[in-house]
Amino acid sequence: MRPPPTSAAGVSLSKQQLLRIRRCIPPVWRNAAPAQEPPPPASSFSPASSLSSILYSCTAHRALRPGEQVHARAVTLGLGAHPSVLPKLASFYIALGDVPAARAAVEQAAGKARAFPWNLLIWRYASDGLWKDVIMAYDKMVALGVGADRFTYPSVLRACGELREVTVGRQINQLIRRTRYDLDMYVWNALVGMYVKCGELGDAQKVFDEMSVRDVVSWNTMVSGYASAGMWGKAFELLQRVPVANIVTWNAVAAGNLKAGNYDEVIRLLSQMRNGHGPGVDSVSLLIGIKACGKSGYLRVGRELHGVAVRLYFDRLECVVNSLITLYSRGRMMSCAELLFRMCSVCSVAAWNSLLAGFAFMDQVEEASLLFREMIGSGVCPNDVTVLTMLSLVARFGHLCHGRELHCYILRHRLGGSRLLQNSLVDMYSKSRRMRASRIIFDRMEYRDKHAYTSLILGYGMQREGSVSLELFDGMIANNIEPDHVTMVAVLSACSHSGLVTQGQLLFAKMYAVFGTAPRVEHFSCMVDLYCREGLLKMAEEMIDKMPFQPTAAMLATLVEACLIHGNTEIGEQAAKKLLAMRTNNPGHYKLISNMYISAKCWPEQHFLMSSMELTMIPSHSLLESYHDVCLLEQDDGAHRYLSDRITDTDSSSSEEVKCSEAFGG
Repeated sequence: MRPPPTSAAGVSLSKQQLLRIRRCIPPVWRNAAPAQEPPPPASSFSPASSLSSILYSCTAHRALRPGEQVHARAVTLGLGAHPSVLPKLASFYIALGDVPAARAAVEQAAGKARAFPWNLLIWRYASDGLWKDVIMAYDKMVALGVGADRFTYPSVLRACGELREVTVGRQINQLIRRTRYDLDMYVWNALVGMYVKCGELGDAQKVFDEMSVRDVVSWNTMVSGYASAGMWGKAFELLQRVPVANIVTWNAVAAGNLKAGNYDEVIRLLSQMRNGHGPGVDSVSLLIGIKACGKSGYLRVGRELHGVAVRLYFDRLECVVNSLITLYSRGRMMSCAELLFRMCSVCSVAAWNSLLAGFAFMDQVEEASLLFREMIGSGVCPNDVTVLTMLSLVARFGHLCHGRELHCYILRHRLGGSRLLQNSLVDMYSKSRRMRASRIIFDRMEYRDKHAYTSLILGYGMQREGSVSLELFDGMIANNIEPDHVTMVAVLSACSHSGLVTQGQLLFAKMYAVFGTAPRVEHFSCMVDLYCREGLLKMAEEMIDKMPFQPTAAMLATLVEACLIHGNTEIGEQAAKKLLAMRTNNPGHYKLISNMYISAKCWPEQHFLMSSMELTMIPSHSLLESYHDVCLLEQDDGAHRYLSDRITDTDSSSSEEVKCSEAFGG
């Protein structure tokens, strides 16, 4: 058997063997220095980089507790302001939504921090729309001696523009020029945008002219700034100078014209965009054009744009469909509007609201009510706009049953917190002469604005409770709520219905002197109605003759009716001549003049009037409201005369409905 091998540790070499081995080694190896143990590698451990890496991982996994422990460790090691740790700390807290903790960490670094952590904080405030906090963070940053960089200024300048802080913006402008950050394109554009939003177009143009290089944002900002300010000549002149005007620039000018009500200019711009030298149109261009046609009543042009939308496959976009529904509704083509609505694969709340607004525009109460019920039945939840549209419609026509249904819906779905809905409910009950319900809603409102006061003042005035209306008006003034021209119409109308001549004259005199509201034709109409109701016909005639407006037909009809009641044929005949000269289409006016002549036994004048006028009496209608619904009854003259004899005075003077309609937009 072979002997077992011995271990290397146990082998001993003789001197002769060692010498023999030495002779075999090359001379270079024999002369080399003896081998030494290699030095240990330098330690790659750095506390700052390790903490930074851990914070990055905590941010990625949204691990709050471990991140806070790392923050505590960094503070213990004195690394809270380290350039690689502090930005990660700020990013960690910002990502977890704890902005105050991020701000505290950055501010604790005092002047040791660089601009980057502050930029993170400022960017977060800007993304949340907290513009005041952006300015405050910038001021704190400068106060601590931290120098801003080119990434700081765009957000701060945008905040100045949003807050209209042009003074702070000018200070930053001077600082930018000293630090030479004005060479950056983003900073230039931010300066131009800040001045444009603050309305300082002269300064914006100066900065724009100083730019050596301009991009699309620069041109768009200046063009849209001039367009928004209504300086269409400047905007169009600048538009012609754009090297390659893109569609965004054209849309900005068109949108500015739409906002200013220059609908003809919008259509002209769209025509230029569509010709061979223009940039063409996109969905935004068509949307602007369709809205302009809907507001101006250019139905033919709107239908052409509808055809363009179909050819470009934009007719399925929700915003375009909703604008088309509004266009056809305002053009009194409800069948087309409803067809577009039914063709939608999925009808959003906005589409339902557009069709409802169309029925409201056409005064089709029952159709709107059926559509509202269909909307609820289809599982679409109405929003505040839906309910507001319905409330305004039922208030205008006094459909109390539908109004109560809407009130119940608001209570069931807890929508009553909206101030607009509360104001609409007060208005609906006031116009329906349910003052107790209106006052309950008014008293429960946390914040009462002038719209709520105006509705209640008008409601009590229509009920001949002018003293209550005046108390509400005084309370409104005591609460530092300035009345507008609509409020003055309501309170003057209340004085008219209650025979408060002195109070009405005093309020009319205070309109411009105290409240700064210039009298309009509606206010003069209220004063004429006040004098006519009290038999002060001479004062009413003087008011009509001296006012700086042409008298309306309703105003003259009120005076003729008062002269008929009080037997003053002289003043009535003068008013009748002016009314006849207007040649109105209201047969009631001519019937009123005829009755005045009959009462005064002026038979030749009455015969000439009736023989010379070719009039068609409009069939009368009555709304009979039951517990569940409202019925519309068309009646002939005999039935209507019978009902008229049975109805007592309901404050329906010939001018009242027109006067309130003009003032309240009905």
